[in-house]
Amino acid sequence: MKGEVFYGKGIRELEDEEPDLYALVKDINETVWNGKVLDYKTQKLIAIGITASRADPRATKKQIQSAINELDITKEEIIDVLRVVLLTSGMPAFSKSLQILNSVISTMEE
Repeated sequence: MKGEVFYGKGIRELEDEEPDLYALVKDINETVWNGKVLDYKTQKLIAIGITASRADPRATKKQIQSAINELDITKEEIIDVLRVVLLTSGMPAFSKSLQILNSVISTMEE
């Protein structure tokens, strides 16, 4: 489920080159995704909203893909999150994220 998924390009390289630093990053990752009150699904939806609001296409795509693959989060649930992005971050961030969502869904259906 919440396996070792890191979105920074260099993190995986640390595993062999700097094992102590890699272990630290891994511990932070596990701590963050192990919420005390919010469940993993809610945290993942928040992560989608944050990456979408930043108009970060790579991170938004990765968050959407893992949300669908790991948690069976639906397109409709993600669109609800993107509605908040529209309100708080505007049309460009919303539109870009909607395009990414549709692309991910389309790729998964092929």
